[in-house]
Amino acid sequence: MKKLLTLLFSLFLFSSPSVFADDISDFQIEGISIGDSLLDYMTKDEILEEIEINKNVYFYLKEPNKYAEVYLKIDSSTYDKVSVNVKNNSQNKYVTNKNNKNENYIVKSIRGLMYFNEDLDSCMQKRDEIVTVLSNIFPNITKLESIYAHPSDLTGDSISSAILFYNDEVLISQVTCLDLEETHRIKNNWNDFLQVSLYSEEIVDWLESY
Repeated sequence: MKKLLTLLFSLFLFSSPSVFADDISDFQIEGISIGDSLLDYMTKDEILEEIEINKNVYFYLKEPNKYAEVYLKIDSSTYDKVSVNVKNNSQNKYVTNKNNKNENYIVKSIRGLMYFNEDLDSCMQKRDEIVTVLSNIFPNITKLESIYAHPSDLTGDSISSAILFYNDEVLISQVTCLDLEETHRIKNNWNDFLQVSLYSEEIVDWLESY
């Protein structure tokens, strides 16, 4: 049975602290799990429209179009936006197996965003609240803090402050405050935000290739 991950205000407490490490697909953000078909939540036309809108988001990666980002049109009392990554095949159809509907548009990562434009202190406070809860529930997971310049901003003035959760040295989740340099943020029509993410291993490898 899926375990619902509602990270900003309340979490279900699980019977085993190690369950988080066993299978990341057991967890959800707004009802969505890694391994789901995005077609269960959106139509194909809606997905392709989102892919086109967001096709340049990962311009700073070595393979910027290997995966596509799709924002879901859902009502959420927790997040301002929820997005997923799906794989892009060589025919640009963003499917893993076009002969099997259940294998189409497979969710490879999920992230919930809460906007904190020009309010880093509030973002960091909420981030630390979430991390404290997660750390108490999942004491066996390795937790590391990382502060780094966001690769989309070549000036180095846009900073990510992240708490990373690892299982056997594999990054599976992170809680991050992104503080973008104002000119860079406005130019790209982006937001400063708190991000709660769940990752498949292949997405981690892709995001680290810049």
